[in-house]
Amino acid sequence: MRYHGTIPIEQRETRKRYLFATLVTCAALAMIGGAVHVVMLGANRMDSMRAKAAYDLAEEKNRIRAAGEEITRQAKHEFGNTMVSGYSIDEVQSLIDPAQWRELDTQIPIPAGEFIMGTDLQRADPQNKPAHRRFLPAYKIDKYPVTNLQYARFVTAQHHRPPLNWRNGRIPQGEEFYPVTMVSWYDASRYCQWMGRRLPSEAEWEKAARGTDGRRWPWGDQMDAARLNTYYAVGSLTDVRRYANGASPYGVMDMAGNVSEWIADDFLAYAGSEAPASLFQGKVAVSATPADQAMKVIDLMPTDLRYKVLRGGSWKSDPFSTATYHRNYSWPHYASDFFGFRCAGDADPQAESGETS
Repeated sequence: MRYHGTIPIEQRETRKRYLFATLVTCAALAMIGGAVHVVMLGANRMDSMRAKAAYDLAEEKNRIRAAGEEITRQAKHEFGNTMVSGYSIDEVQSLIDPAQWRELDTQIPIPAGEFIMGTDLQRADPQNKPAHRRFLPAYKIDKYPVTNLQYARFVTAQHHRPPLNWRNGRIPQGEEFYPVTMVSWYDASRYCQWMGRRLPSEAEWEKAARGTDGRRWPWGDQMDAARLNTYYAVGSLTDVRRYANGASPYGVMDMAGNVSEWIADDFLAYAGSEAPASLFQGKVAVSATPADQAMKVIDLMPTDLRYKVLRGGSWKSDPFSTATYHRNYSWPHYASDFFGFRCAGDADPQAESGETS
């Protein structure tokens, strides 16, 4: 028998094979254990998220629709025979008292001056950069997002098509003071024009939301879930007057969460932006062949048309999408259950001249 030291060579080789097999087994068990651990963490995370849901998950199909489904439903609504009797002018006017109408229709004056627009925060989305200074003349902006009540007055007076989520031309019960949704950029523009107002520019919206000190949210630099409706914390829209502690430095309400608000401007890069040009390029879904169309295979093709900006985040958004500088965008003819708007207007002559009443 051959020896290596005091251990026979055959026995030494057998020990090596056993050691190698043991190491392979341990490594395999470690990998399996790690995979099981990751799966368990994922399961626990899902359980945690389900526990935080603000509605019965059995109702999920009624709460969350697939991407594009709102667009299809809205298109049918836009071009279908959806005009209904709804309210009479006297009836809609009597839904609340004159003092409440005055409060909803209030506009807040924003003084002329510079403010910080955009951000240089490293983790911010590229379309939100860079931070830069802007000067704006004095202007006014709605204190609240436009509510169902206000939009009902417009629908009635102008014989305009009611939003898709209304039934028989009437506001859903209990949602009178909720922001109106399922309105396109064109609907929002027509409403503001009817009111003798206009949609705000991006700069006007952002200054009204953050003031002049560059804060991240209307109330300051720290996210505070008690000051806004976002990330399914409530699970639906809320009364525009609910979050008084979320007011901006000028006293403008609901500028974070609840609804993403249509803005007058096209979605374009800021001066000095390092964001890819393709981000701002409008794209439309095109099926190259009938076979692709049948299989619902699409390509996103560039177009000269422009997206419109949305600001403020919504009840569905992640919290950081509600930051004052964050820019979202969509096609102007789209509508959703988290798209809303507010109006702006030029300052009164005495405000422009610095006079006070």
